[in-house]
Amino acid sequence: MTRGFLRNSLICLLSAASSDAFVTPRSTPASSTALHAVGALVRKAKEAALREYVAGGIEDEVMEQYNKIKAAEDQPLPVKSEMGPLQFDLTKRKGTITVIAEYKRKLIDSGYIKEVFEPAILSSEFREFGASAISVMCDERMGGCTYDDLKTFVEDQRRSQNEVPGPIKIINNDVIIDEIQIARTAAIGANAVLITLGIVGEELALQLMKACAAVDLEAILAVSSLEEAQKAVDMGATMLSIINVDGVEAKCAIKDGLKLPEDRTVTTIVNIAARMDKGLEEVEEAWACRDKGFNCAWIADALYKAGNSVNEHPGAIIKSMRSKSSLRWASPVAQSGRGEGAREYLGDILM
Repeated sequence: MTRGFLRNSLICLLSAASSDAFVTPRSTPASSTALHAVGALVRKAKEAALREYVAGGIEDEVMEQYNKIKAAEDQPLPVKSEMGPLQFDLTKRKGTITVIAEYKRKLIDSGYIKEVFEPAILSSEFREFGASAISVMCDERMGGCTYDDLKTFVEDQRRSQNEVPGPIKIINNDVIIDEIQIARTAAIGANAVLITLGIVGEELALQLMKACAAVDLEAILAVSSLEEAQKAVDMGATMLSIINVDGVEAKCAIKDGLKLPEDRTVTTIVNIAARMDKGLEEVEEAWACRDKGFNCAWIADALYKAGNSVNEHPGAIIKSMRSKSSLRWASPVAQSGRGEGAREYLGDILM
């Protein structure tokens, strides 16, 4: 099968791709029609970007991974009883919580982030302050990052092979809708991808999970309801990220309502959305979710609320989330004023 034939086939497939699936925005409530429209636009934009990428020529290393995926497409999804490397790193003993730190150049509500450091700098900071994995928001419209940023993080972590702490895993948080993105992620050397069930639907999600298995990537399924979460588990998902859900209790209701298999571990990840104030209630939410049994906190915009200030830089927030502090005895949030208590507490942790 020639490269030209594959390229033309991919362009045709992407041109004919359906846009029926939708994703729920995490901000203000809206009608189901509005949510459908948003999801359709997101997917159409990604399809257009993929057509442009394919038309520009697919790299040899990406084609190699893509061929592996196509060779295995008729095989069932392998369900393993043992945890994969990323899942193992995210799943620690009860009463602790791990952190996925997300790198992005854009915030959802305010455009480009001010004072953000380049990947080569933040990659080591995330690792040294205790993040268990790094997510890179590779959708340029939503996160302002590219696959070059993803590659930078992968290469930096490889260079830390003989350092303490050692390398941590890298997750591609693109809007994943096609196998070519899986192939590209594998070719770069990342460890996992995030697949949003509400965007792609069950059939395509299963296809993408099988593609991940074919190239030794781990898949995290993003879900926003108990129904979606249960479908993901029944499909064979081993890591769930709960997104677009407000409030600790609502998030816990999804986790606690799951009927889990006995033959494998399912790791639960809570997405900690940024608040619009100057405090750090996000840290409290991470502690509350830890106490309710979540394995991992995924934090993105909240990492950059204070820029690179001495006491509230991204590393300080990661370390604070991972601390063993109790909601009963400590708080990162000021009782009064604009975040002074948060700065004092985070400063104490860093001493």
